[in-house]
Amino acid sequence: MVPLFLLAITIVGLISSIRSLFMTKVSKKQYISIENVVLLFLVYVTVLIGFGIIYMVLDLNNFPVLNEDGLPVSGVFTERLESTMYFSAITLLSVGYGDITPIGVGRWIAIVEALIGYTIPMAFVVKTVINIERNES
Repeated sequence: MVPLFLLAITIVGLISSIRSLFMTKVSKKQYISIENVVLLFLVYVTVLIGFGIIYMVLDLNNFPVLNEDGLPVSGVFTERLESTMYFSAITLLSVGYGDITPIGVGRWIAIVEALIGYTIPMAFVVKTVINIERNES
């Protein structure tokens, strides 16, 4: 029961974090603000931790989602947490190294995370361009 609640809270937090990228106030005569850069960093951190928690909750509920060296991620809690956060970071920020691979439903979750990782910078650039256009008119 608690892991499902944690999973639901995590998903709501992820959606809110990504949504905040589009909902910030427009600053006057400023093309790129420190506030926007900090917001971008915080969105990345939130998404990274959120997906890491999703992988971890599924793993703890006996839904294998990640393989490390051909075997399901195992070990004590901290080792599993380290592996899920590492995989989340590598999936979000790059194409991955292949040392940890998604399996089953983990593949679809990794696809969603990778798509989010690729669209966050695009959203940041589009938001900046829209702010510039608003300031010039």
